[in-house]
Amino acid sequence: MKALKKLTWIELKLFTRDPLSLVFTLALPLFFLIVLNGVFGNEPEVDPVEDVWRGVGPADYYVPAYLGLVMAAIGVLSMPVRLASYRESGVLRRFRASAMPLWSILGSQILIAMLTAVFGAISITIASTLIYGTELPSEPFLLIPAFFLAALSFSALGVFLGSVLPTSRSAQSAGIMLFFVMFLLSGSGPPPDALTGAMRGVSRALPLTHVVLLLQDPWLGFGWHVSASIVVLAVLVASVLLSIRFFRWE
Repeated sequence: MKALKKLTWIELKLFTRDPLSLVFTLALPLFFLIVLNGVFGNEPEVDPVEDVWRGVGPADYYVPAYLGLVMAAIGVLSMPVRLASYRESGVLRRFRASAMPLWSILGSQILIAMLTAVFGAISITIASTLIYGTELPSEPFLLIPAFFLAALSFSALGVFLGSVLPTSRSAQSAGIMLFFVMFLLSGSGPPPDALTGAMRGVSRALPLTHVVLLLQDPWLGFGWHVSASIVVLAVLVASVLLSIRFFRWE
């Protein structure tokens, strides 16, 4: 436990000194949210047949979606690049030589991911509420477990990607591609109901789509999204099992 605390503190300092991680996990989602809220406003659609915002204003629709986008940035960009760079530079090999437990190494990464997700959620909520007057969560007691399930799922996905991608350059390239595909097709860009049929098919295969639904439903007062939670939990379990199977020290 002492090793975990010390390593987490070191990782936190390293994270705050990494411009790429700070931009993609905190600054970019907040920037996208402000731009889209400025474009669409927060007036609910008058015609329910044409409504793609789930019965609420666009700004209210996007806030929980962008909580998920922060998690996606952590899971496909920040964590994989960091773990791949540690392997590439020999840091993981030195950890193993010093008998550092694997659970402490990965646990520190997950703790940083969770802290980043919480900080990102708070900053997005405050900014959107102050600037656009968006509503706070309707069902916070359902939102909290949904939030942590989603954050853990993307953290586990980040560990898996960092376990199999050989270099920081390959992790960065793959992560940027995945990030923008999910941004555009998972509900944090155009709403799913505005997409074509083929695009919706791709969207359903992306984890962020289900994370957005898992977060939106309790935020907007629709209760717990059972099918989305099952998919997110499946991604979590699969990522853990695949990480155990394929993790490489060097």
